[in-house]
Amino acid sequence: MPYPTRTMGRYMVIALNGEVDLHYSPAARQQILDLVNDRHDVLVDLSQVKYIDSSGLASLVEGYQLARRNKVEFALAGVSNAVLQVLQLTRLDKVFPVYGSVEEALTLAGRRSALDGG
Repeated sequence: MPYPTRTMGRYMVIALNGEVDLHYSPAARQQILDLVNDRHDVLVDLSQVKYIDSSGLASLVEGYQLARRNKVEFALAGVSNAVLQVLQLTRLDKVFPVYGSVEEALTLAGRRSALDGG
């Protein structure tokens, strides 16, 4: 199942939804890795995710690690309460840049670009 993606500002936003589990995480992983391999800054919108398991987390971690190697940004936005609890339990909330919403990420990224002279 392909997840919707759209360009917003400097990010390619991928909107995951429903359950990101062993059944659905391979599709999420592939789309995330494709975006990062194409050298896009990636923002993963998790606002519509009701459940995420270890395979879903692994997909996010792999995307984040690849993004660091490719020198592109990778962040999470709109993290639902269910996902936030899992991120906190695994301490991944300390690893990923996390924004309250896609709009917040775009606003803060715009401010950073202005400060950086870009």
